[in-house]
Amino acid sequence: MSDHPSTYTPATGIEKWLDARLPIVRLAYDSFIDYPTPKNLNYWWTFGGILSLCLGVQIITGIILAMHYTANADLAFDSVERIMRDVNYGWLIRYVHANGASMFFFAVYIHMFRGLYYGSYKAPREVLWLLGCIIYFLMIATAFMGYVLPWGQMSYYGAVVITNLIGAIPIVGPSILTWLQGGFAVDNPTLNRFFSLHYLLPFVIAGVVVLHVWALHVTGQNNPTGVEIKSKEDTLPFTPYATVKDGLAMIFFLIVFSIFVFYAPDAMGHADNYVKANPLQTPSHIVPEWYMLPFYAILRAVPDKLIGVLLMFAAIAVIFALPWLDTSKVKSMRYRPVMRWFFVLFVLTCIGLGWCGGQLPTDMVFSLTNDKHGNPIGLSVVLLSQILAFYYFAFFLLIMPWIGLKEDPLPVPASISEAVLASHNKKKG
Repeated sequence: MSDHPSTYTPATGIEKWLDARLPIVRLAYDSFIDYPTPKNLNYWWTFGGILSLCLGVQIITGIILAMHYTANADLAFDSVERIMRDVNYGWLIRYVHANGASMFFFAVYIHMFRGLYYGSYKAPREVLWLLGCIIYFLMIATAFMGYVLPWGQMSYYGAVVITNLIGAIPIVGPSILTWLQGGFAVDNPTLNRFFSLHYLLPFVIAGVVVLHVWALHVTGQNNPTGVEIKSKEDTLPFTPYATVKDGLAMIFFLIVFSIFVFYAPDAMGHADNYVKANPLQTPSHIVPEWYMLPFYAILRAVPDKLIGVLLMFAAIAVIFALPWLDTSKVKSMRYRPVMRWFFVLFVLTCIGLGWCGGQLPTDMVFSLTNDKHGNPIGLSVVLLSQILAFYYFAFFLLIMPWIGLKEDPLPVPASISEAVLASHNKKKG
């Protein structure tokens, strides 16, 4: 927190000299060693550290891959294959980078759902939440541009679909489309632009992460009770208590990460991306990566192209407004039994949208009978996408404001220590 007094004492002459001129050691000590953290943090709070690990892995492996990659429409696909076959441990670096993107999004979705459940977006942490949303948006942009770089069939046509969607935006859309494509179609200039931006944006993300951590240290961490720190008894030093917990979670996360890298490296990719891009042969089903499928389902849920694009961007934009949509004075859904059920439905809705995004629009979820023309009658993928998309927006724009005013929450503990002692006594009893 901003009012946390520094306890760092320089031990050597060099430390005293540096501390008087550039107190970077003091900053690190106060931020990551003696920083007071709520004593009731659970393992859901370890995903912040896991995300920092993912970002570091992506930047390091990305720099190495950039040394061997050729951003040319005629050579890009072959350069990726050369990385896999001829560069020492190139296969490992590429698989770590490719699967690292999925691991990154897996961790960030858990991190966001945790923040949503425990009310980490509420005052005084609105700016902290907004910075996190900016990081998420930059991640989506970076991942999309990185998906294009292998220049396989799915990469190429994914770029065609998404850039054309951006072109549907009134007034500014055509100009942005021309700038992104570098011409009138997805080709070599497009690949060069995407490669440049894909290389740049992770460093922008790192800069926003620094602001995110800064905002976190100003306001202090939220906790499962949603009660602010009242006294020193509510806290523990960040090291060793939080660092050991974060370290253990990172080990388990890296084990799962390694399983994908070494045993199922292509499980989250698409087979068509191992075929070189061919503008004359369109794949039967164009889909983005799994972490973008919910937004893709919202896009396809509406027959009008422009409205679908606007809804897709609105699905991301509404997250930015979350601190001002929730009207409840209680932060944690641990004490909001009604809202908790709507939250569970929201999580299932997001999973359902992801599933719909990966299916063909003509597919049926289930069929009851056939009409006179032999067409199936039942719940189609498009209809299910429309239902789920409606609930997605209703959760933020209708349910959250209304329930916040009408719900009768459970009693909230007076302090973090009181909640910890109550939980301890309950377990003993």
